[in-house]
Amino acid sequence: MKLISWNVNGLRACVGKGFFEFLAAEQPDMMCLQETKLQPEQAPQVEGYHEYWNSAEKKGYSGVALFSKNEPKSVTYGLGIDEHDHEGRVITADYGEFYLVTVYTPNSQDELKRLDYRMQWETDFRAYLQKLDADKPVIVCGDMNVAHKEIDLKNPKTNRRNAGFTDEEREKMTELLEAGFTDTFRHFYPDATGAYSWWSYRFKAREKNAGWRIDYFLVSDRFIERVKDARILSDVFGSDHCPVLIEIE
Repeated sequence: MKLISWNVNGLRACVGKGFFEFLAAEQPDMMCLQETKLQPEQAPQVEGYHEYWNSAEKKGYSGVALFSKNEPKSVTYGLGIDEHDHEGRVITADYGEFYLVTVYTPNSQDELKRLDYRMQWETDFRAYLQKLDADKPVIVCGDMNVAHKEIDLKNPKTNRRNAGFTDEEREKMTELLEAGFTDTFRHFYPDATGAYSWWSYRFKAREKNAGWRIDYFLVSDRFIERVKDARILSDVFGSDHCPVLIEIE
């Protein structure tokens, strides 16, 4: 079974840059999107998949989606916490054997204007995942807006206090992993360098591979034995992020 996650940075724009060609070539069983930036009625039709959308109330902002070949037993939207549930950031699908959660984690923004909110989000999101995990294994994927370790970005020293690489954000990812989750890419490739999923549109960053690994598939620790591979599809364009993928049995 193949699962793909991709921050498309505006689905309508990505459609014009090869999104459907990529989908047709890869044929994932589940496809999770972040930063769709549209309302469901604006969405393109996706053939062969059940579609689930959680859009932000603010138009042209945030938003997540799930396309699934198999219909989940149930689907929920958000965390069930009003403070967090107006920006279209979470979809959870129950597949019987596991939960699949797609997330677009809030960015701490320039000058860390939203860092305090981000810290509360992280605490609440971890508690949400732990509650799911107490019932059955969890696969959580998406743009988690943090490079966890220095190996996960090209220029750690110059980015030390920038959004996505603050000590606070990195510690929250550590806490999440210590709560019973495995970073699938690092499980298979613990020492891989130059493995990034996001590049700034400025300074020819992608051409130079001056990127960050901020898109993840995490799984419950007890589920990792079912994961056969985890990859970053860095040769796929269409967004400032590239897709990430896992295969499970």
